[in-house]
Amino acid sequence: MTSPDPDGLLAEQLLRLTRRVHRIQKRHLEQRDLGITPAQSRLLRTLAHYPSPPRMADLAQRLEVVPRAVTTLVDGLETAGKVRRVPDPDNRRVIRIELTADGRTALRALGRARRSAAEEILAPLTEEQRTVLGGLLDTLVDGAPIPDCGRASP
Repeated sequence: MTSPDPDGLLAEQLLRLTRRVHRIQKRHLEQRDLGITPAQSRLLRTLAHYPSPPRMADLAQRLEVVPRAVTTLVDGLETAGKVRRVPDPDNRRVIRIELTADGRTALRALGRARRSAAEEILAPLTEEQRTVLGGLLDTLVDGAPIPDCGRASP
């Protein structure tokens, strides 16, 4: 008989949680009838973090996707009036992507949808549990080991 693999169980729990988060966020987006996919939402949020309009290659790098994927997302968002392609002021061969006023409005609605989804997901946790979870998630996102997690030293 083999013993259970605790890391395998954690990995499965993380994958299940990730799928649940995506489902809940997608439902909250659909309820607001924004006509924006989760991938487009991510691109809009990423775009908003740039101080000036980025190139599509910059977006692809930041999103960790191939440039063609960004082109498809930008095409859809441009058709919806959320972004526009603008020429680079210093190099006319370069095209930059900027948010439109409608895109900024959509971003605010997306923020509200994400917050309500997070509230739903975190509802079962106490404030103390949320604080602990936040610290653990920071550690996982940053990839740094947790200093002393109550384990005995070797």
